[in-house]
Amino acid sequence: MTNSELLTAADVRLMQGLAQRVTAVRPELVNGEATFGELAWGWGKAHAGEGASWRRRLWFAGADLVAWGWASLPRRVRRADGSVRDITGASLMYQVHPDHAGLVDEVIGWYDGTAAGLRRTVTANAADEFALPRWAARGYEPDPAMLGDTGAWTQFNERDLADLERPVLPDGFRFRTADEAGPEAAVRAHLDAWPQSTYSAEAYRGVRETAGYRGDLHVLVEAPDGTMACSTIMWLDEVNKEAEFEPVGTHAGYRRRGLGRVMLLHGMHLAREAGATRMKVACLGAPGHPEARGLYYGVGFREFSRDAPLVKAAGGS
Repeated sequence: MTNSELLTAADVRLMQGLAQRVTAVRPELVNGEATFGELAWGWGKAHAGEGASWRRRLWFAGADLVAWGWASLPRRVRRADGSVRDITGASLMYQVHPDHAGLVDEVIGWYDGTAAGLRRTVTANAADEFALPRWAARGYEPDPAMLGDTGAWTQFNERDLADLERPVLPDGFRFRTADEAGPEAAVRAHLDAWPQSTYSAEAYRGVRETAGYRGDLHVLVEAPDGTMACSTIMWLDEVNKEAEFEPVGTHAGYRRRGLGRVMLLHGMHLAREAGATRMKVACLGAPGHPEARGLYYGVGFREFSRDAPLVKAAGGS
């Protein structure tokens, strides 16, 4: 490994700052896993359990962070349902400021050195006409498994917050915030929506410690029996006056009742009151995953950008 420094909360805050600066000038070039909210959520929920397998490198121009790479190396992941998953390859998230686009070559070189001999994947941006040929020149190709009809590539969607429908819950249901409902309810709501998640009380503590988390923008819908039927966190980027939903989930027993739609509308009203003028949300973009995309399109979101998942075979130099 050419760089053994582990990723810290201070690093993530710097990375969020770069996301804000890129969003201000070329928002379509913010990599899908490198947004203000995605960085906070990704680090917060997983650093306690997976942080030992993370490596990072930062590039500066003076005092400003202008590029970074976050490599995840082989590890064993234990899910909340008791199952175990062994990850044998490496994956990379990264971001380069467009004014320093040439640094992508250094990012690639660092990643190849850090993950030498492993199967390597990377989440690039489909709109990045400079970076994509650079990855291709170093042996990274479109990932066929990710790009199939049921692949796991991500698209980002956005809408403005100028004209919002009024949210109306069914009788007996009510909106709560995580500040009101408490940590146990917030964690349970997530696990009821994502049973194979690695989420836990410890993970939620990590999320609460990240820059941008606000308990009053962590919204739940409580059913008449006290079950948290669905939940979402909104991450407010005050610099760019935009907010992002991440994650969004509904309890299996409460799906197809319109609760997620109403929660999103309520969340957008809260985000607007907090100062946002634009809202973003990610979803799987492949044709075989229409559910979340249909939900978001139904409340006014439209595709804004998409990932370009790339892979390099194990053993490649």
